[in-house]
Amino acid sequence: MAESMKGMKRSHRCGEVTEQEIGKEVTLMGWVQKSRNKGGIIFVDLRDRSGIMQLIFENGTIDEAGFEKAAKLRSEYVIAVRGIVGRRAGAVNEKLATGTMEVRVSYLRILAEAETPPFPVEEDSKTRDDVRLKYRYLDLRRPDLQRNMILRSEVAYLTREFFHKEGFLELETPMLGKSTPEGARDYLVPSRVHPGSFYALPQSPQLFKQLLMCSGYDRYIQLARCFRDEDLRADRQPEFTQIDMELSFVDVEDVIDVNERFLQYLFKHALGVDIPLPIPRMTWIDAMNRFGSDKPDVRFGMELVDVSDVVKDSEFPVFRNALAKKDGSVRGINVKGQGDMGRKQIDKLVEMARGSGAGGLAWIQLKTDGTVKASFAKFMTEEQQNALIKAMGGEKGDLLLFAADRNKIVWNVLGQLRLHFRDELGLVRKDDFHFLWIVEFPLLEWSDEENRFMAMHHPFTMPMEEDWDKIDSDPGSVRAKAYDITLNGFEVGGGSVRIHQDDIQEKMFEVLGFTKERAWEQFSFLLTAFKYGVPPHAGLAYGLDRLVMLMAQADSIRDVIAFPKVKDASDLMTEAPAPVEDKQLEELGIRVPENE
Repeated sequence: MAESMKGMKRSHRCGEVTEQEIGKEVTLMGWVQKSRNKGGIIFVDLRDRSGIMQLIFENGTIDEAGFEKAAKLRSEYVIAVRGIVGRRAGAVNEKLATGTMEVRVSYLRILAEAETPPFPVEEDSKTRDDVRLKYRYLDLRRPDLQRNMILRSEVAYLTREFFHKEGFLELETPMLGKSTPEGARDYLVPSRVHPGSFYALPQSPQLFKQLLMCSGYDRYIQLARCFRDEDLRADRQPEFTQIDMELSFVDVEDVIDVNERFLQYLFKHALGVDIPLPIPRMTWIDAMNRFGSDKPDVRFGMELVDVSDVVKDSEFPVFRNALAKKDGSVRGINVKGQGDMGRKQIDKLVEMARGSGAGGLAWIQLKTDGTVKASFAKFMTEEQQNALIKAMGGEKGDLLLFAADRNKIVWNVLGQLRLHFRDELGLVRKDDFHFLWIVEFPLLEWSDEENRFMAMHHPFTMPMEEDWDKIDSDPGSVRAKAYDITLNGFEVGGGSVRIHQDDIQEKMFEVLGFTKERAWEQFSFLLTAFKYGVPPHAGLAYGLDRLVMLMAQADSIRDVIAFPKVKDASDLMTEAPAPVEDKQLEELGIRVPENE
């Protein structure tokens, strides 16, 4: 039967006991990790969020009733103990901070009994994700997840501390706002008092933080909850947290400066890792041409090589058709040491390329025995083939892979293959942190689906002054004052200088296909505010969850969020989303169609 804590007060967490406490009495509380009954002596590993302490229950140290209670202890029982800290009589556990010590228990209380858990509460669990997420409250007891949550808390604290010292004000923006076009789908919240009208949960605090700049709060920071109804991946969730900031009377260099110092401060104090400054920069077009990605992992080579000029006289139809397209090219990557790869493995690579939008994948194998095999050999002369191998830096034992199509597809295919080989061949270490700024993004990108230009970031991004005269003649070539901060192949933050001039903002809406009436309908509060004196301003937002995921060297963003959703945005533990009572729907004026 469970007992109360009355009269007992915890003196230490398990992992906080040091050798200075040897010979002293401590009171510990936590969960039983495991229990081993050796007859006249019982060993128990007691666990809390700080670590594990070995407990010893022995006749003569604890009374007979206490020893009998100790014999009943099972995994996940919650207990309180009092005893004397001593050096371990047996083998030292070097994996534990408390591995040289043990507590000889003189008094025990069982605060809560526990059923046998559906999976072991242990590090690096091999239990299926769906089971762990159903019992997330048990999963969160695992030491590796607890370390992640503690790190997340430390990151939040250090963030607030740094930006407070830099003169930023922490201000909250609304969770219930107005739905706006562009970007991902909104999560909508029906209004009871305004039937037929809906709030939208914020995808970001973008408009409100710009209004704060109009209001004179020239340095704003917020750990903001955001919501996006989009398809999920390992590094995305429908609800997430941003480190969101905005600054007035600044340009690109000012934003980059404060954020480089923030990242250096954060990694030093949270991980003990030194981030050298300045952080390298790369233009968007260089990143795409070299790595096939605007968030390149620069910890390894295997860069893309443009061989369009080398193969322009080839008879290979795939190459010829690609080069006939607007923005078409032929590019390749050299996978060192994989020239003897089997045909089945190459066929899998071809399927991967098709999954990334390509019609296929061309290849040359430079086998270690000196033979050369190419998927398109009959379409090239030996001289042309040798020139292609030379252009790729090909050597005996290499595998050369080629994609041919419009640049967007070629970049995507080879960029994905590059990351595939990074993971398959173990080319990088998770604890090797390489930051990179990506700058000079295109202001706009063409959408075949919408048949119009879309804002690559958002409609309030300032174009580069030297490109603005091309906004009518060649809008796709206009660069933006936008910048992303990337880490090890992930975008961890992004931002831009904002438009603060009426004429540029109106022109931007025009290029995006907004009529003046529609622009005012959607953004009237912002555009009206801009009539009353708006300062030049810029900002940036980090994905806190993604940043902590990389800092914790976790495989998924779910491992750094206490209660995450799965791929279909559902919660396996609470079974949300779920139907609601008809009465609630009636009050909101909502009717849900019955499933046929």
